[in-house]
Amino acid sequence: MTKYRIAYLMCTATVAATGLGAAAPPVAHHGVHVVWPDESIQKAVDAAKPGDTVLLAPGTFHQSVKIGTPGLTLRGMGRATVLEPGTKKDANKCAEGGNGICVVGTKDRNVEGVTVTSVTVTGFARTGVFSMATDGLTVQNVTAVKNGVWGIAQERSVRGRFLDNFARDNGDAGLFLANTITEEAGASDTEGTVIERNRLEGNRIGVTVRRLRNLVVGRNHLTGNCAAVFVVGDENKPKAGAVTVRDNYIAHNNKSCPKTPRLDALEGSGIVLTGVDDTLVTGNVVRGNVGKSPLSGGIVLFKSFVGVTSDRNRISDNVVEGNSPADLVNTDLGKDNAFVANTCRASQPKGLC
Repeated sequence: MTKYRIAYLMCTATVAATGLGAAAPPVAHHGVHVVWPDESIQKAVDAAKPGDTVLLAPGTFHQSVKIGTPGLTLRGMGRATVLEPGTKKDANKCAEGGNGICVVGTKDRNVEGVTVTSVTVTGFARTGVFSMATDGLTVQNVTAVKNGVWGIAQERSVRGRFLDNFARDNGDAGLFLANTITEEAGASDTEGTVIERNRLEGNRIGVTVRRLRNLVVGRNHLTGNCAAVFVVGDENKPKAGAVTVRDNYIAHNNKSCPKTPRLDALEGSGIVLTGVDDTLVTGNVVRGNVGKSPLSGGIVLFKSFVGVTSDRNRISDNVVEGNSPADLVNTDLGKDNAFVANTCRASQPKGLC
């Protein structure tokens, strides 16, 4: 008799002896919907119930999908499952917007608990994975490559988890999080969103956090971008900030990107803070970021383009070496910004190291 069989019989006997069998609550059963490359992902998603999994088989899917079902998991087989734009028009707004996977709630209610994992999204005109009005979305082990604007993007959402993703050669940011994309508004509270253990290479910007509060950017690996991490605020109220940027490895982000209507030319920027308050930058290794942009340098506290100061930010206990024009740069006129216990050699102005 096998150990598994013995354990099963012992468990059954215990339940019978204690009389718990009759009182046991029913077990919730969640369905699994398997989709092959020649089948419609959207049809499987539309048929799924909350808590179900839509499992994508290995292969290339030439289509987009929009998810609005709470608790749904969209899972592939790692890099063997690829989503690319279709040759025929998809009948959903996700595809019409140039996106691969969309997770979208409504104006009045966030969609809760969705997971997107273990898929590759590539070649979409706008975004590989886009989300809006979500609560507790998890995007994990996603590969987002060569999408026109963002690899993975989110707006108007809370409690997101962006873990172990790989974003490379996307037109703007590998990971982009904002309060809202289409209008001006004050910074919103993400209620503890986490961006951790991602690998971000060759994008215009590795991670952009725009007009948000209360989130962590930690333990990511960023190299070969024009700029690695941008934390951005503006004149709207409440102000952006209360972000923690910690324990990231940021090296040789020396790709050159031209000026845009919103942002100066980028080259050789490690971590940039502009127009934000109460942000902590600590425990990061920032090396070899070299450029001639106004935003170049290892860790840069940059004067806001709209004249808003950055106040009460703390840059401490980082290893910042071999960056140019300096390891630490402060061009902001804000109050109570502190540069403390960093390992570095050169700063602008002098005296920050």
